[in-house]
Amino acid sequence: MFVRSDSFNPYDALHPRLCFGQHDAEHHLALSDNLNPHLAWGGLPEGTRSIVVLCVDADVPSVGDDVNQEGRSIPIDLPRVDFFHWVLVDLDPSISSIPEGAHSRGITQGGKEPGASPDGGLQGINDYTAWFAGDEDMAGDYGGYDGPCPHWNDERVDGCSKERAARDDAKVAAAIGHARGLHRAHCGHAIRPKARAGGADDA
Repeated sequence: MFVRSDSFNPYDALHPRLCFGQHDAEHHLALSDNLNPHLAWGGLPEGTRSIVVLCVDADVPSVGDDVNQEGRSIPIDLPRVDFFHWVLVDLDPSISSIPEGAHSRGITQGGKEPGASPDGGLQGINDYTAWFAGDEDMAGDYGGYDGPCPHWNDERVDGCSKERAARDDAKVAAAIGHARGLHRAHCGHAIRPKARAGGADDA
């Protein structure tokens, strides 16, 4: 089985067009295009009855009080948690790809409606639902894909290395251990200019 993408290269940072937020020179952070990435797969195990697509960030601060706040920083030792950006289930095995922007194009205040996907699957609720729960302007049920919104004030330096990806794989495999086949496409994300350029300020 294989999974590939025309939208990003393995272990590279996502382009800002695929993200919820991007770098802004004046305000640190600005909303972005929020396009879902292209994904393609093949070589499914015999007997596959449906396909599941999960997009998971395993490095999100467990407490959001300091995230993107002027004069504050996210402590390097703050525990991190999984954040699901995309939960798509029940895709028919005859489907072999999802075009870029087919499931998400722009940011919907209060979230996109969960339920039927454009290609016949089911879009679950992503973790922006909980993240924005206390925000009067943004609260709602966020269905489908919503990309990463990296933190410009995070003290932690942790790129998407192969070693970290292997640890993340183990957690995902345990979560869906009944699956006939499991394959991943890894990428990173960064909001600080030096991080995107691969400098000392990587995130």
